[in-house]
Amino acid sequence: MPRLQLPIDALMQDAGEYARTFDVTLDEAMHRLRAQSESIAVTDRLRETYRDRWAGIAVDHRPTYRIVILLTGTEPVPDQSIVAGGIVIPIVFRTGAAMNRTGMLAIISTYQARIRDALPHPPGLGIDPRTGALLVMISGRDAELDRDGALRARIEAMTGVPVRIEAVDSPAIDSRGIDSTAIASGAGNPAGVPPIQTAPVETGRDPLAPIPNMVAVSPPPPITGLSSVEGGARVVGVVGGKRYACTTGFVVTDGSRFGIATAAHCPDVLTYVDTRQGSIPLDFIGQWGWGYQDVQVNTVAAGPPLASSFYANTAKTRTRTVSTWRNRESTRAGDFVCHRGERTGYSCAQVAIVDFAPAGDLCGGACLPTWVAVEGPTCKAGDSGAPVFDGTIALGLVKGGTYRRDGECLFYYYMSTDYLPTGWSLAYRLAIPRVPPAPPPSRDGAALVEDGTMTALPDRRVARYVDQ
Repeated sequence: MPRLQLPIDALMQDAGEYARTFDVTLDEAMHRLRAQSESIAVTDRLRETYRDRWAGIAVDHRPTYRIVILLTGTEPVPDQSIVAGGIVIPIVFRTGAAMNRTGMLAIISTYQARIRDALPHPPGLGIDPRTGALLVMISGRDAELDRDGALRARIEAMTGVPVRIEAVDSPAIDSRGIDSTAIASGAGNPAGVPPIQTAPVETGRDPLAPIPNMVAVSPPPPITGLSSVEGGARVVGVVGGKRYACTTGFVVTDGSRFGIATAAHCPDVLTYVDTRQGSIPLDFIGQWGWGYQDVQVNTVAAGPPLASSFYANTAKTRTRTVSTWRNRESTRAGDFVCHRGERTGYSCAQVAIVDFAPAGDLCGGACLPTWVAVEGPTCKAGDSGAPVFDGTIALGLVKGGTYRRDGECLFYYYMSTDYLPTGWSLAYRLAIPRVPPAPPPSRDGAALVEDGTMTALPDRRVARYVDQ
């Protein structure tokens, strides 16, 4: 059976990845990851204070850990420092950005179609959080168009804002993949986006190409008895006679049903595959996949409510329960986040861009700048739908990635949990201090709390575990 991690276990595991990435001690890494979460409320308040001037925010890890905020105008703002995670965190203000973030999002919305039409291959667009420039990520095949900065100058003249051109080798692609279990085990328009529920305060090969030498084998036997469906696990389905693999994300609820979320571009009819349990057929509930969404929900036909847990290591021997979520607006470039994909296992990296519109036509056409890009090199086909998290905090579901010609992942991008379909919300576990047993709860619509059993709260928006 997988071992359920306590929050301190999760922190230590992620801190180990941080320590290796930035060459610091485990103790320093734990302090910094605590500071990352504890400083969110501070940077949220600063964003509101300087909203008219706010152009970007980024977390630096070298040579020291600090937060850098970019503002428009030239009027200076004194630097600050805060205590978070038991360490002092400098907050540095820089000025001189040409336009605030709201204006830059409007620029992308207004000019995205014209910029796409100006290039043979539709580029990715985003806001550089460190300079405030419009980031245009073009295909390496179009790099010649920017000889001597010609393309940059053309787009700057079109939009009236600073532009940074970055060429990548291969186009963006969704991250579902041909199911490798057949051969081996393992692995823009802000007005168009719906309102977001605020989270509780936190204390190149084409992946759709056939795999060579595929040999069909019998699938695992169906599971009998009670089923357990975790995030970060393998699901498979057949489309056009080919068997595709994706990854489960987080458990969600509409107040009466519980389901598991994955990416909408995965097959509708899925089977959950688990070497410990066998295979579990999942019923298809619905999918949402335009502009700012790439999510579908499946559920187990019969059985108890699903636990709000997900696998948190490559070997699938450790699980975590979701404690809360973080809104995209609170996410910062440089935040250190992790994901558990079926092809790549568990890994962690820095957020690169928070306002990103992937290249190509992956969103039923052009994508809106609502996707969050995370640095590579760990992403592969088959990771679609995978949970992205910070400790036990849910962040989003993997959609796709951009790769070099040799197949190395440059970055992947995820859909924030802000954009779960209307009526569906994350299921999460609320830990409270232990108290003496209370009388049995009534069943007249109040929240039921019985031995940590998942229940639906009266507002029908979120389901929680409550430890007693």
